[in-house]
Amino acid sequence: MKIGITCYPTYGGSGAVATELGIELADRGHEVHFISYAQPFRLTHFHERVFFHEVEVNRYPLFEYPPYSLALAVTMHEVAKREKLDILHVHYAIPHATAGWIARDMLHETGHDVKLVTTLHGTDITLVGQDPSYWAITKFSIEKSDRLTAVSRWLRDQTIDDFACSKCAIDVIPNFIDPAVYNRDQATGRNALANPEEKVVMHISNFRQVKRIPDVIEIFRRIQEKVPARLILVGDGPQRQPAEDLADEFGISDRVVSLGKFESVSELLACADLFLLPSEQESFGLVALEAQASGSPVVGSGSTGLAEVVEHGVTGALHDVGDTEAMAASAIEVLSDGDLWRRQSEAAIHRAVENFAAAKVIPRYEQLYDEVLGNASSETSAA
Repeated sequence: MKIGITCYPTYGGSGAVATELGIELADRGHEVHFISYAQPFRLTHFHERVFFHEVEVNRYPLFEYPPYSLALAVTMHEVAKREKLDILHVHYAIPHATAGWIARDMLHETGHDVKLVTTLHGTDITLVGQDPSYWAITKFSIEKSDRLTAVSRWLRDQTIDDFACSKCAIDVIPNFIDPAVYNRDQATGRNALANPEEKVVMHISNFRQVKRIPDVIEIFRRIQEKVPARLILVGDGPQRQPAEDLADEFGISDRVVSLGKFESVSELLACADLFLLPSEQESFGLVALEAQASGSPVVGSGSTGLAEVVEHGVTGALHDVGDTEAMAASAIEVLSDGDLWRRQSEAAIHRAVENFAAAKVIPRYEQLYDEVLGNASSETSAA
């Protein structure tokens, strides 16, 4: 099968999942063509049957804003026609589903029947898609897709509700991990992050407002009052400097290490004793899954897609958004009780491997491709 994948190539869950999906598909014998304005950040090595096509956007004085969506559609059309692609699989609705729809219909005019699959990841529905400037085109584009997937049941339901999407039959296919990549055996650099007697508390994100970074600092302030600990912040974004300022205001800046962006976080996660994710909302929480696969219990906010990843009381703890006192109490409890920590750590690894290993999730995408191409009977996985 020949599959074109379009995603945002920068740091973020949707681009990471799309890239790993492409690599896994290529390992299973498919031919994969990435189409984007830059090489995906997790596509760092040569992989057999994986190709990258860069979208070039010419800048004309007439265009105040370069029309990337149109340039993307043209590149998708050209690659699909030249490489005889079977599937265009786009990740993140705007502008990728729109560009995919244009490319697909242009190809149909020439007799090339390529299929369009759109995977919804979260903020494309809950944030960008809700902007009045994009709502109508988001609804139109997802409804024009040949098949839709969402990374969680929560996101599926949110999409149907927010877009009055009566035509949307959405398959739920969760994010995934490679257990060989995320495991505790990689914790070789722990002594560089914290002293032996200190617990390593970690947070990784794009440091945007939705991640509630001040809550991360407040939770850690409470933790370090009861447990010798160090907070490791990984990533960058608009809330990074305010977080560092707040740590300084609390007088705990000497216990907070801000590392910035890393292409690979597996070695860092292997060092974590606890992972914090108190976000306003998480459509899935890929980094929470990666933390669990690394043996780290997760403390965060429930009521969104994160509840489908973290099992409260078993692999961590989930509380109401903004309830930093309860989150800190759960964190202190698990960090103070060695037996409890070991049980949750082992349960976290087991849950990640049993439910979200790539070997179990990738075949679901292959089945969906077969179904949309008419090679298999349609069986929904949306339940």
